[in-house]
Amino acid sequence: MDGRDLVRSVKMVGSVRGLRAWRSSWRRRSADARALPPRGAERARVPGPVVGAEPGPGGGVVRFARSELRVRVAVGGAVFWGWDGAEPLPSYALPGAAPEPDPRAVLEPDKDGGWQVVSERLTVAVSRHGAVELRTPGGVVLRRELPPRWWEPVAGGDARWVQRSEVPADARFFGLGGRASGPRLRDGVYGLWNTDPGGRFGPGDDPLYLTMPVQFVVGDAGTHLVFHDNTWPGRVTLREGEEGAGSGHDRPGMCEVRMDGGPLRCWVVTGTPARVMRGWTALTGAPALPPSWALGPQHARWGFGSEREVRRVVDGYRRRGLPLSVLHLDIDHYDGHRVFTVDHGRFPDLPGLAKELREDGVRLVSIVDPAVKAEPGNAVFDAGAAVGDGGAFVRDARGRVVRGEVWPGECVFPDFTDPGVREWWGGLYEERLAQGFSGVWHDMNEPVSFAAFGDPTLPRSARHALEGRGGDHREAHNMYALAMARAGYEGLRRLRPEERPFLFSRSGWAGMQRYGGSWSGDVATGWPGLRASLALVLGLGLCGVPYSGPDVGGFDGSPSPELYLRWFQLGAYLPLFRTHAAIDAGRREPWEFGPQVLEHARAALAERERLHPYFVTLSRLASLTGAPYVRPLWWGAPGDRALRDCEDAFLLGDALLVAPVLERGADRRAVRLPRGRWYDTASGEVYEGPGQVLLDAPLSRIPVLARAGAVLPVRGADGGAELEVWAPAAGRGGGGLVVRDAGDGWERAEVERYTSRWVDGRVLVEREGVEGPVGCPVRVRGL
Repeated sequence: MDGRDLVRSVKMVGSVRGLRAWRSSWRRRSADARALPPRGAERARVPGPVVGAEPGPGGGVVRFARSELRVRVAVGGAVFWGWDGAEPLPSYALPGAAPEPDPRAVLEPDKDGGWQVVSERLTVAVSRHGAVELRTPGGVVLRRELPPRWWEPVAGGDARWVQRSEVPADARFFGLGGRASGPRLRDGVYGLWNTDPGGRFGPGDDPLYLTMPVQFVVGDAGTHLVFHDNTWPGRVTLREGEEGAGSGHDRPGMCEVRMDGGPLRCWVVTGTPARVMRGWTALTGAPALPPSWALGPQHARWGFGSEREVRRVVDGYRRRGLPLSVLHLDIDHYDGHRVFTVDHGRFPDLPGLAKELREDGVRLVSIVDPAVKAEPGNAVFDAGAAVGDGGAFVRDARGRVVRGEVWPGECVFPDFTDPGVREWWGGLYEERLAQGFSGVWHDMNEPVSFAAFGDPTLPRSARHALEGRGGDHREAHNMYALAMARAGYEGLRRLRPEERPFLFSRSGWAGMQRYGGSWSGDVATGWPGLRASLALVLGLGLCGVPYSGPDVGGFDGSPSPELYLRWFQLGAYLPLFRTHAAIDAGRREPWEFGPQVLEHARAALAERERLHPYFVTLSRLASLTGAPYVRPLWWGAPGDRALRDCEDAFLLGDALLVAPVLERGADRRAVRLPRGRWYDTASGEVYEGPGQVLLDAPLSRIPVLARAGAVLPVRGADGGAELEVWAPAAGRGGGGLVVRDAGDGWERAEVERYTSRWVDGRVLVEREGVEGPVGCPVRVRGL
């Protein structure tokens, strides 16, 4: 920490706490200086020439003079390779055992002294010097991995490494977790270190809370996902390619992954975008299914302050006829910010309040931070100290419990990489359930320090159990929040087995969808922050996290009525629809921005409620197939280059195209359409794609288009379910999938398939496999 960090700490958290935070940072750096000496002289290494190969299940091992490469094609088509003996396990990204190898894939000699593994969907070719090419069955190169390079300390220690790759000139990069500058990732360097950016962030800030070494690459030759399974700190450098004009040569796109340590191992999934996400989900686990009520409108504020204010806000929604499903309580409801406590002065009967609200259709959700106040007499601290042989909290290299400065003051941190600690922590959620909460949101779990935002609270040399293997915080930091989410999710399942847990987290890592979703964190209030909100949701969806959303209105500051309304209108079409604000940002209820905003917000809320059955369907399909609710426009047409460059609109499932207004003062906006016929859901106007159209976007609404032939479930005027069908184009058909709401337990839901077509001058809707009427009202639009 330098002088500027100290000034920022004092400004952020006050002079006394800021000085304590500075002292904590000094201790952390001193600990790292002792336990992590300079690397000293290093020796560079490359694989060298090939010296032999050994076939094995699904592929085999190719040996080089100074390394070896294991290639394995798994059942289902995913491809794994690992250098220097790296295996698929152990891995925090995979939920259990690694997928079985495909017995049909065989390692065989290739030309020029290389080797190859031919599978149904991909050929993996290994050159005699260690380059790895991924080719389509037709021989087109999707990606070329150049021979890697390692730097090994002469005195011993972890080797750092770099892997450079080439992709076709037309390919575009997406993913890498939550990136505010996306969803398309242009030329630049992207950090792999989960970080609090310092109170707020915008499109230029990187890294953020949730980074993943997951690249989603889309090009003319096909789509592929690449995952470097390594939790160490690192960075990814991307450079888009350039196609040569005339007789000029193409310049391929470039990707460079640098890691400070850990294994060099990789998974690749190829196919259409839908098939890629299905394969990624099969590899890393199905997304947790949120309860039905978590798909409704939600409201949060840092600073409700009392039961009286909570009731005032809920009553404000009800008196104005505005739907509300969830209300979130931030850290101000805790006693002295201590986790798993209640300030009984301000919330004298929290269980009674929760019961009262639940009877009115509103659930309470509680914030949970990992930091535990280091204070004898604090029940959580005392209980944690008694866990296992050495206690539950992370220790430094000399065996002392690590302490850092967070909201409660001096805190300690559970080691969630220890199974016993996860079980203990999960049991603590019983207190939250007893207080009447229906779900939790994890915050401050990168974790970070007040000392210098962006620095870890824990020293990089701090020790972690890592499931019994042992290691330090360099390996554990990026997956700390993932392990915390696992502890919370599994605890909630044990405590209330009849209900699906509701959990979302600010930070995480690959595979976090197994335990819940995410939200944007402290996105800056402003039009750039609004644009970043959409980028984050789209990017996370392509990394396998389908349930996410921003703080509507931004975290800090006071949005203008127009900005708030446009953010609100966008949020109404995102999976997690939650308004939120910092303690000093004022109130964010829709009626606080004037009667005009209130009426337009009412319309957005009404449409969200009308589409609730559609969101239920999308959540079920995401859990079954990995397909995100919110999808880029190129999802169904990755070969359309114009759609690959479109970042300001999205598909909601297969049926709807949403074009949010992201600029001040705009009342019209251009929209790029995928192929087919599209209906403006407000005006009924018909448009033909592909191409670009100019649509009205008055303050009262944002443009939403429906695909011709689409069948989607909605809530009818009487509150019952009905099918909304958009007339197919003449001579064509359409359809859609419907999953009915089976409750908030573990009931298995049936996927119903519907088709639409013209018959004798009318639109006929049928359910596949079922004769006769479809069993619910059908409303045809677009005639």
